[in-house]
Amino acid sequence: MQTVLVTGATRGVGRGVAISLAGAGLRVFATGRTIGEAVFPDAVIRVPCDHTNAEDNDRLFQRITDLDVLVNSAWGGYERMVEDGKFTWSLPFWEQPEHRWHSMMDAGLRAAFSCSARAARLMVPKRQGLIVNISFWAAQKYIGNTIYGISKAATDKMTADMAHELREYGITVVSLYPGLVRTESVLAAARAGWLDLSNSESPEYIGRVIHALASDPDRMSRTGKVLVAAELGAEYGVSDIDGRHPKPITLDEV
Repeated sequence: MQTVLVTGATRGVGRGVAISLAGAGLRVFATGRTIGEAVFPDAVIRVPCDHTNAEDNDRLFQRITDLDVLVNSAWGGYERMVEDGKFTWSLPFWEQPEHRWHSMMDAGLRAAFSCSARAARLMVPKRQGLIVNISFWAAQKYIGNTIYGISKAATDKMTADMAHELREYGITVVSLYPGLVRTESVLAAARAGWLDLSNSESPEYIGRVIHALASDPDRMSRTGKVLVAAELGAEYGVSDIDGRHPKPITLDEV
């Protein structure tokens, strides 16, 4: 049985990935600062963890002695988007609150780096493994705010360079771009009439795509690359939980 670690699994994409991979028969560790509040199948092992805290990361990896797949989904960038009645998420960089840098760069990028380093120490001796960094088109196009773009561009560069260093050990590292995912916040926005969900993806769909990638004996051919979840899903023949096949979003459509 393969062992998987999904960070940031309390809600959203991370939670969906953990549920899908557990449903596929993998041994799943799911982490988050408030992971105890999340509802999961019994097969999911919940571990409270603040990935900005090195001691928390060390305690987590003392429990995980063998690892096949790491999914870096921890990211706090959508927290506190409205402050004092003002939508601050889209402000220009000189007006952005300091906490947003921390939530995107520390709780997101640095957390992914720290967990990947610890995961690599388990994967390198086995000369196999898969690291998936959840990223987005903001790496390539201005979307929302400057810090968002910096964090996602840095994620993709981190993926490419980690893949370069891990290639000789047979470990695959990819950036994965979801489409419009029906997370709790997205569903709330849709109910308010702000979003069209006709080409959306369930959080579980991302997990199905990751499982297909992890099961691909030729996955090393993709290492270091940016992959679009719906495009990869179409290639593998992966359907969403409702049986639909989401259409891949392109850079021009974002």
